Amino acid sequence: MSTGIETSRSAELYERALRVLPGGVSRNAVIRDPHPLYANHGEGCRLIDVEGVSRIDFANNMASLIHGHADPDMVRAVSAQAARGTAFNVGTEIEIEYAEYLSSRNPTFEKMRFVNSGTEALMVAIKASRAYTERPMIAKAEGAYHGGYDYVEVSQTPGPSNWGEAKDPSRVPLVHGTPSSAIDDVVVIPYNDIEGSIALLDRNKDKLACLVLDLMPHRVGLNPAQQDYVHALREWTSANGVMLILDEVITFRSGFSGLQEHYGITPDMTAMGKMIGGGFPIGAVAGRDFVMDVLNPKSKRYLYPHSGTYSANPISTTAGLIAMQKFDRAAIERLNALADRAKKDIEKAISDTGVCASVTGAGSMFRVHMKSQAPTNYREAFMSPEESKRLTTLLDHLFDHGIIMINSCSAALSTPMGDDEIDTLVGALTSGFEILKKMG
Repeated sequence: MSTGIETSRSAELYERALRVLPGGVSRNAVIRDPHPLYANHGEGCRLIDVEGVSRIDFANNMASLIHGHADPDMVRAVSAQAARGTAFNVGTEIEIEYAEYLSSRNPTFEKMRFVNSGTEALMVAIKASRAYTERPMIAKAEGAYHGGYDYVEVSQTPGPSNWGEAKDPSRVPLVHGTPSSAIDDVVVIPYNDIEGSIALLDRNKDKLACLVLDLMPHRVGLNPAQQDYVHALREWTSANGVMLILDEVITFRSGFSGLQEHYGITPDMTAMGKMIGGGFPIGAVAGRDFVMDVLNPKSKRYLYPHSGTYSANPISTTAGLIAMQKFDRAAIERLNALADRAKKDIEKAISDTGVCASVTGAGSMFRVHMKSQAPTNYREAFMSPEESKRLTTLLDHLFDHGIIMINSCSAALSTPMGDDEIDTLVGALTSGFEILKKMG
């Protein structure tokens, strides 16, 4: 079978992949034309592909590699643990040690349960909320991504043809064949709209188990939620016995206790993943005693039997503990400052070139939009076909200049990065903006 693409090691690998994998991949995020990039190895903040080309990696496996590739401390610790065993049908001390450490970073983490991904963490948190409240429905923001679970996939990628009224968004399934029963048990609220959100929540308050909230959702524009919006939702959930679940799978990197520390609120549960695994698969649900107790087999309120073959495996917990211990307050402050510098320089490049673009973000992440005004909700962030075309042109330009970004033109910094990497990125973005300006 021939795909008609150029002869290269990557092209050869893609032809093989097409024979055994749908679309030639196991996750759609790696697809690019004419074929995916195939890694040979990584070193710090650089990824070296099978052709021998080195690029600065601002994607960091979708924000999961806080210390970049092959961090020596984690390599040593994981290698030592692998020699002792990778998984057991009994407990390990490292599970307890890591739970103790994460709990020490956030006072709301009274109890914790490790799982294997961010998706699973959100699923467990939602099911625990249902068990505790004995209610079936959930609420989530329009356009927010919370993993691959039927309920949180609702209205993940709606468009103008089906998203309905701004104050009352339609419930749009992501996957063909999603049961209507799942769709009907979701309340979709307009992000950063207090009045619209509260009206919809009030309409379903007696059936709602939980509200799932990402404080800076990537697909909604990677712009931090407005303070008054977050506080209004916390007040409403508390008043109506609805569990507030914060999705910090991506944003926990933003502060020592997560992005939530900047809002001064107390969630009932927090879902984590990505960088807390130190480059290995992991997820975690942490929350208040009263709701986490439904997972406790020795509790009188044991309502949710839960287990997982690889949950709290010693490889992921070992790597995660090392990663988080190294990502201390000083490391967070340095990386966040580096991201702030990048955003300011990108804003200057936008102004100097006169291109139609903007930049959003917080902590150690930021995103470049093909819009003059930074979006504050999903509908504002939604890209037109022309904007998508311009974004693809910019991403291809960056790729050709030795830079890998998340495919929304987002960057997640890693600790091996410094001013040189930011200078390289800003320089490539500037020349890319000039090309876009000439395109009109």
